[in-house]
Amino acid sequence: MIHAGKVNVLGVLLDVADYEGAVEHIVKAAKEGRSASVSALAVHGLMTGVLDREQKYRLNHLSLVVPDGQPVRWAMNLLHGAGLKDRVYGPNLTRYVCARAEKEGLPVYFYGSTPSVLEGMRKKIAQLWPNLIVAGVEPSKFRRLTPQEKSELAERIRVSGAKIAFIGLGCPRQEIFGYEFQDVLPIPILAVGAAFPFLAGELPQAPPWMQRNGLEWLFRLSTEPRRLFRRYVFLNPAYLTLLLLQATGLRSFETRGNAPTTELLYG
Repeated sequence: MIHAGKVNVLGVLLDVADYEGAVEHIVKAAKEGRSASVSALAVHGLMTGVLDREQKYRLNHLSLVVPDGQPVRWAMNLLHGAGLKDRVYGPNLTRYVCARAEKEGLPVYFYGSTPSVLEGMRKKIAQLWPNLIVAGVEPSKFRRLTPQEKSELAERIRVSGAKIAFIGLGCPRQEIFGYEFQDVLPIPILAVGAAFPFLAGELPQAPPWMQRNGLEWLFRLSTEPRRLFRRYVFLNPAYLTLLLLQATGLRSFETRGNAPTTELLYG
């Protein structure tokens, strides 16, 4: 098990952790009834923090940020000798946490995505983890919440008895959600990206060989070119360029960021 603290990649603080370390962190917080905001970041998510100082602040104030993408893991190994042998892929982390929650009797809550995705996901969950206690399932509103709606959502999750909340709003909305709800929900909040449609079977996953070699972005671009073109064509080269500057010492990246002045309340 690895969970060895945080390292700086382009100014974003990432946890040197493997699956086992991440799951233990989450389950321990769930059992103790305390907040733990968690995100699995690929290049796109990391770059949102590079390009937006308020988002950098949010990311750097989450409890646990693990490398979802192989290029992020490679950067941690290159810059800091992290020694990570695998990434902590959000959809797989979701599966491991669900399996552990079933074993430990920890109720879970799913928030985000569409009713059809959630229905497909519930059916899959019932097959994979028949004894998992699903305390609640709620689709995204696909807009910003009002402060009252935030309070009501937090209350629904608390009253449900959930000990872990999975958030599937897409990046960066789900990371913003984790940051803004971590002070009002005394449970782990996991921003898990495409885990919902993957579990539901509505979104195809890249073949294992593409995942191992850091080519998942290419597979996703081929399946959703219009939505993902700008993300990958512009952000990937920018990431590599900045990573080279940090690796050679030509540029340093501070981690401070700017504290957000208002809540965005994505829901």
